[in-house]
Amino acid sequence: MDEVGTKIIEILKKHMKEPRDDISLETPLQDLKIESLDLAMIVFDIEDTFGIEIPYNANEDVEDFKTVGSVVDRVKGLMAKGPAAEGAKA
Repeated sequence: MDEVGTKIIEILKKHMKEPRDDISLETPLQDLKIESLDLAMIVFDIEDTFGIEIPYNANEDVEDFKTVGSVVDRVKGLMAKGPAAEGAKA
């Protein structure tokens, strides 16, 4: 697993009520029993860690956040866009 995946799993574990050691890229987020408030904190933590903004609409982006790997892929995609994505914060 690469550095992005490892950091995202560390962030997930930090915010979980019952951290698990068996989280992989294939793990469905639903299986992690993350509450909505914790999910918001996870998104903020990921944004701060990687210097990105994650546009998330629960009604539209559900497919993008089914597994840990889908989150990693989305973060990598946003990182690849670079400073242009960062400009969306202002």
